[in-house]
Amino acid sequence: MKRLVVVLLPAIFSLLLGGCAGMAPPPTAHLFKDQLFAKAGPDIGAEQIFAVTPEMKKYAQDIVRGEEKKDRQVALFDALYKKEKLQLEYDSAMTRNAAQTFAARRGNCLSLVIMTAALAREMDMNVQFQNVTVEETWSRTGTLYFASGHVNLVLGKNRIDDTRSYDRNKFMVIDFQPPEEIANLVTTPIEERTVVAMFMNNRAAESLVRHDLDSAYWWARKAIEHDPAFFNSYNTLGIIYQHHGNLPEAETALRHAYALQPNSTIAMFNLAQVLAGQGRSAEADALKAQLARLEPNPPFHYFNLGQKAMQEGDYKKARSLFAREVDRSPHYHEFHFWLAIASLRLGDLKMADKHMKLALDNSTTKNDSALYAGKLDRLKSYERKRDTYSN
Repeated sequence: MKRLVVVLLPAIFSLLLGGCAGMAPPPTAHLFKDQLFAKAGPDIGAEQIFAVTPEMKKYAQDIVRGEEKKDRQVALFDALYKKEKLQLEYDSAMTRNAAQTFAARRGNCLSLVIMTAALAREMDMNVQFQNVTVEETWSRTGTLYFASGHVNLVLGKNRIDDTRSYDRNKFMVIDFQPPEEIANLVTTPIEERTVVAMFMNNRAAESLVRHDLDSAYWWARKAIEHDPAFFNSYNTLGIIYQHHGNLPEAETALRHAYALQPNSTIAMFNLAQVLAGQGRSAEADALKAQLARLEPNPPFHYFNLGQKAMQEGDYKKARSLFAREVDRSPHYHEFHFWLAIASLRLGDLKMADKHMKLALDNSTTKNDSALYAGKLDRLKSYERKRDTYSN
C-alpha cells in the first residue's frame, strides 16, 4: 500500500497573508431541487469536520508538555508522522473528518490536512491552507472517473507581543507528497470555507460511488453553500442529477460550472453527455468537437484502448497501450496492474513481476493493497514452479 511521505518545509511568508479577493460567483439557489431527494441525514454538515475528541485534546496537550524544547510545529510533525509515533497510513477509500482520521490512523491527503490543522489549533498554532498547483491525477471506480488536486498547510505561531503579526522564522509547511513531486510548485492560499467545500464535495462523490444519491445531493449542495466559488461542486451536482434521471437539472448545474470555467474539459465532457442524453445531438457534437481539439487524448484514453485489445486477445498491443498510460500517470496503480497482466499473458514474467509490485506500492486503499499482494504472491508462486520444472 502507498506509503505516507510527509515533507516539512520552510514557509514563504507572503503566502500567509490571506487569499485574494475575486469576483463574486453568480447566485446558485436556482440549481437546488430539494424536493427530488429524501431529507438530509443528521451527519451531513460542517460541524464535525474539524471537531476534536477528548483523546485528541489529550494527545495535543501531551505533545506540548513532552516537547517543550522544540518549536511546536516540529513537535507536532514528529508526533504525527514519525514511524514510532502515531503511524499514519495513506488511504483514499473515504474522506474522513479530523476525529475519524485520528481514530483510524489513516486518511487521504485532505483528511490528513484537516486532522493536522485541528491538532495544531489545539496547540495554539495558526493554520493557513494552501492549494498546490499540480497536474490533476485521475482515478476511476466503475464507470465514474475522478480528477484530484492537492492541498497542504502552513503551521505557525503568533508573536507573544502582537497576535496580528507573525514570526517569519516560526512557520513551516507540511505536505504529504514526496519532495521531488512538490519541488518548485506554485501554491495559493485558500480559506477554510474552501477546504470545507472540498471535504463535502469528496463526500458527495463517495456517496455517488455507493449509489446513495440522496446523501450525494445534500453533500454537494452544502459544498456549494459553503464556497460558491468552488467549481468542482457544481460539476458533482450535475453528475448527481444525471444519475438521478433529472437531465434538465443536470444541464443547468453543468452549464453553471461551464460558465465558471469555460475551458474546463471536465464540465465540457459531462455537459456533452447530458445533452446527448436529451437527444440534442447537434449541441453535444459541437461540444465534443471542441473537446477533441482541447484534449485529443483524454485521461484513460490509452487504458480503454488497452482493455479493448485485451478482450480481443492482442496482448502485445494492450501492453504497449498500458505502458503509454503508465508514462502519463506513473503512480496510478491500475495502469501498472493491467500492464502486469498483459505482460504475464505474453510470458514476460520479469515485467509482470515488476509492474505488479508497482501496483502494490502505489495502491491507495486496503482492498486494492490486499488484491495486488495476493496477485503478486500467486505470480511469484508461478515463477517458482516454472523455475523448478526448467531445472
